[in-house]
Amino acid sequence: MSFETISVIGLGYIGLPTAAMFASRKKKVVGVDVDTLAVETINRGEIHIVEPDLDMLVSAAVQQGHLKAVTTPEPADAFLIAVPTPFKSSSEEGIPEPDLSYIQAAAAAIAPVLKKGDLVILESTSPVGTTELLAEWLAEHRSDFTFPHQVGETADINVAHCPERVLPGKVVTELVQNDRVIGGITKRCSERSVELYRTFVMGECVVTNARTAEMAKLTENSSRDVQIAFANELSMICDDLDINVWELIALANRHPRVDILQPGPGVGGHCIAVDPWFIVSKTPSKAALIHTARKVNDLKPEWVIDKVKIAIADFLQDNPERTVQDITIACYGLTFKPDIDDLRESPALNIAKTIASDHAGEVLAIEPNVEKINVDRLKLATIDESLCKTDIHVMLVDHTQFKKIRINDSYVIDTKGIW
Repeated sequence: MSFETISVIGLGYIGLPTAAMFASRKKKVVGVDVDTLAVETINRGEIHIVEPDLDMLVSAAVQQGHLKAVTTPEPADAFLIAVPTPFKSSSEEGIPEPDLSYIQAAAAAIAPVLKKGDLVILESTSPVGTTELLAEWLAEHRSDFTFPHQVGETADINVAHCPERVLPGKVVTELVQNDRVIGGITKRCSERSVELYRTFVMGECVVTNARTAEMAKLTENSSRDVQIAFANELSMICDDLDINVWELIALANRHPRVDILQPGPGVGGHCIAVDPWFIVSKTPSKAALIHTARKVNDLKPEWVIDKVKIAIADFLQDNPERTVQDITIACYGLTFKPDIDDLRESPALNIAKTIASDHAGEVLAIEPNVEKINVDRLKLATIDESLCKTDIHVMLVDHTQFKKIRINDSYVIDTKGIW
């Protein structure tokens, strides 16, 4: 059965590029989002997020009638769910509990418009077992249909998991070129999912089961988190031992079988800072290393803030005529990674917020990819303004613009090693 109409539930950083990619292949695409502003923006042929080349894709798709956005799901042949999977409050052990309410709400929203033969794919990164839960939630709403967890290959509705594996800033390219891991609840679910993604995916579509597909995405990002935690821990050790950690890592990486990552102010974004908790929450007694890595990376921003406090004390000792209120601090970068506008789970943003809250003097934020911020006592400024008036410089995100400048002041906290 061919897929003539495709519905994408959730038009954020993954959903909108995915919808645009299907539309660019002349498929009829109905994007669904509860954010009316986002829906209105897309229907004007514009985008509400920053992602290279996406604006052109969306504009062309809307103008040619292949893409529209709505707030309520409409009938389609395939439904792709790309909604957030945040956390609820932490357990007594300090382990966040995954919040699957957005996925459950998406299931309730599409259930009334399902028809026999439809395919439902969960793209949202999720704890192991969520795809099976999705099938159960759909079955609760549509007892007139059969689902793969009930009857296997002969199900009226097929359900699968296919996690996104793209890098912000390169989403448009990587959606096409990257391999896709596709895990159906049954073999038939997987086969139909491969057929759908072959609409635009040039990479290999690798078939597995739903649980393994869910775990694959979590494993990829947990592996990165552990590697970053090693680099971040190393940076704090080297600081105590008066060793340049970036020189040390460069030397160690000359070994043919060593590839240490670069340290930073923490770990952010909607994947690496989040996905390991999905494993830890399911198997807390077994995921000791993954849990420790999460704690190391979550504590790194506190270490950076302590370094700022030390810099303030050193400045006052060197300049006894000045007061704390006279000191201007500049935070370079607020996003969770370079050259994007995404602030989700950003350690840089949290560090800047804390500095602005604690420091009695002026705090500047130099963030060329964001037009406005709503943080008390944190003022957006240009690079030139900062270079003229800043006393303590805090490098948090290595945006391209920052690599072109040199800071000669004595009071610099450079968490990225670019100065």
